[in-house]
Amino acid sequence: MDLREKLISQISEGIDKKQSNDNSNKSILARGCDPRMAQRAIELIPPLIGNPEMVAVTNDDDFIKELQRKKWSIIQFAPGACRYDASKLPIPGSRMITNGWGLEKYRELVRKYQGEEIKIIETTDERQIVNLLRKALDAI
Repeated sequence: MDLREKLISQISEGIDKKQSNDNSNKSILARGCDPRMAQRAIELIPPLIGNPEMVAVTNDDDFIKELQRKKWSIIQFAPGACRYDASKLPIPGSRMITNGWGLEKYRELVRKYQGEEIKIIETTDERQIVNLLRKALDAI
């Protein structure tokens, strides 16, 4: 099993069997760093959490465009990005204006475009993603 398959498996391990509310009128913007993992996540996660719109981006050009494009229900920083931050390493996909940023600076950027009340989800553990997103969606 390659690393991506292991991470996807861990996402599945963390799923509780609770029925999700209908969240089809809500949206999640996820900032990750691995395009293949991002694609797999947007295929796997929405049906498990009530089918919100989910967009995953892996570079800051796309992230900033999406932050400016619409008001999102939730912003999620993927576990890989959170692990880079926890290790004090730059998050892949940065650009000149975001070079060397950690999650603290990304949170400031998110609040600049989405407002202070935006829900931001972060975890380094794939097993927590679904339940954290579900809980945040239910609170909106």
